[in-house]
Amino acid sequence: MTEHEKLLAGLDYDYRDPELQGLIARGKDLLHVINTSQDMDQRAAAMQDFFGHAGERLVINGQFSAVYGAHIAVGDDVFINGNCTFQDSNRIVLGNRVIIAPDVKFYCGAHSLDATQRFGVRPDGTRYLITTTKPITVGDDVWIGGNVTVIGGVHIGNNVVVGAGAVVTKDVPDNTVVAGVPARVIKPLAPLTTPKGE
Repeated sequence: MTEHEKLLAGLDYDYRDPELQGLIARGKDLLHVINTSQDMDQRAAAMQDFFGHAGERLVINGQFSAVYGAHIAVGDDVFINGNCTFQDSNRIVLGNRVIIAPDVKFYCGAHSLDATQRFGVRPDGTRYLITTTKPITVGDDVWIGGNVTVIGGVHIGNNVVVGAGAVVTKDVPDNTVVAGVPARVIKPLAPLTTPKGE
């Protein structure tokens, strides 16, 4: 199993691995273009190259941060506002028509609750931080409010609103509004109906 495969499987992995370091370096180069270029065509091309999949009409409005990029897939009509962080040490998948407000954080990585298990020792004697990862998925027609944090392993369903400042630590069912720390369902939403002709 490669270190990249271990990462995606949620196992202890070595981030020094050349494949992972190459992905990180490539991501940094493309993020620089996304975050600084005034040329809209160049910026759009960088977004297509950066993400594992980028749907139609993707908008990133302001500064954006991620680790790999290749682990992120976004659907059509996705809007990501400024100062968002996607810590994509596992897969992050956004459905169609997802709105991400400013300062939203997706964290796929985690460390042991047991402090004695947070650092390992390599065969050469060097110490390293042990990280495990879990994916995050977001369904269609979701609005995530400002300053929300989503933790690895969470699935947010379809037609969901996540209130500003929430910390999402568990799965969110379809057709709900959630808020709070930790986030909990505070209101149901009527299921979406497809307009005639679509």
